[in-house]
Amino acid sequence: MNSRTLSNWLPTLACVVALLFAALTDMPDAGAKPKPESELAAQPSAPAAPRPVHGLAPLPGGVAVPLSDRPPGAFADDGGPSPGIFPPQKITIRFNHKKHVKELGIVCTACHDGAKTSRKSADRLLPPATRCDACHGSDHRDLNSVQADGAELMSQCGFCHIGYKAGDGNKVARFELPQPNLKMNHAVHFKRNIGCAQCHGNVENIELATRDQLPRMRGCFSCHQMPAPARGEARGGCENCHLTERGGLMKTEFASGKLVPPRWLHDAGHSADWIERHKQVAGNDSKMCASCHSERYCTDCHDGRVRPRKVHPNDWISMHPMAARQNNPSCTSCHKQQSFCLGCHQRAGVTLSGPYENFAGRGRFHPPKRDWTDPPRSGRHHAWEAQRNLNACVSCHTERECTICHATARVGGRGAGSGFGGQGSNPHPRNFRDRCSGALRKNARPCLVCHDPSDPQLQECR
Repeated sequence: MNSRTLSNWLPTLACVVALLFAALTDMPDAGAKPKPESELAAQPSAPAAPRPVHGLAPLPGGVAVPLSDRPPGAFADDGGPSPGIFPPQKITIRFNHKKHVKELGIVCTACHDGAKTSRKSADRLLPPATRCDACHGSDHRDLNSVQADGAELMSQCGFCHIGYKAGDGNKVARFELPQPNLKMNHAVHFKRNIGCAQCHGNVENIELATRDQLPRMRGCFSCHQMPAPARGEARGGCENCHLTERGGLMKTEFASGKLVPPRWLHDAGHSADWIERHKQVAGNDSKMCASCHSERYCTDCHDGRVRPRKVHPNDWISMHPMAARQNNPSCTSCHKQQSFCLGCHQRAGVTLSGPYENFAGRGRFHPPKRDWTDPPRSGRHHAWEAQRNLNACVSCHTERECTICHATARVGGRGAGSGFGGQGSNPHPRNFRDRCSGALRKNARPCLVCHDPSDPQLQECR
């Protein structure tokens, strides 16, 4: 045997020697006693190498998806899309988008081809199971009798259906994908060459696509809130995407959650400090508020019916008399004088018709009688006060209380003229008869408080 032939046999010879050595070392010692089976069974076996499982989470091992791969508009701690818009899902399928898109080169619309023509958010855009058969070797044409290629692991039901057990027939866990509470026209976006990643993020870099890859409103605004010439037909009104009630207001309450604006949307987040901030937001963009709230919603709070009553400061009880005199229309925009004001003043005992005698220690509301009602008239006389601000008077007094004094005096136990009776204090100024016809034509109601329509004195003014 020459040297060349020997060099060819050396590798084979080395393998034979190694096998013989391994066999000799594994042989038991002739003098050693054999170990019992129970002890042999107790010996730990070498741990098997961990086998990575793909398609059960967005990334293997539950690693968080990088912000760069999430949908536009998402931020680190946003908690995913609103459950009010996208209700919780139950995904019972194992799927690896990265494998199909990035490695196999399958485009999104090859599986989700319904997105090219879908015009409603209720459309189911998941691929039918028969689309998987060509590659996986399965047959889903009859869902009551699904056929699988026994030689191919990836054709077995348990390869994709999580929790499937052999022997269960064709029973698999139900895949729950609730309808979103949103208007969405995929076809319009597809025709404008808007790529899937512009709404759903870089799905080709993740494995199982969860609801976290669904669009964020802040991402939608990158197109829908551009200046009018740039956004084209991408309208920015709330009703363009959100569901509305019969009256046109946005629907904000759903079984899966309630819609409230986020803080980044014009600082309109309904957080704990919203009561203090809402006046600036409503003043800057009242139209945005009106998309969800009617004007009555505002008045229910601002007229004090709904607590907390934050309209007035804490010391408003002591301050409100001066404010009511200065700007009465602002008060009457929410409060009715003959009910709200009068009712409170009667309970407090600061009114003529209330139980004032029970609160005599609080002092009088009006100046003393010598200044308030007795002649001669001074700057503190009630006649001048009534002329300056009659609303302040009627907030406590009714017209009938005025007639106690300003009615014809009683004659023979019966009231003359209108028949009211009173102290005979004439409410009319001097020479009023010369111009009473104009007052009667302008507003006859005050006249009829004291005068009967057939009163001869009233006839003289017609």
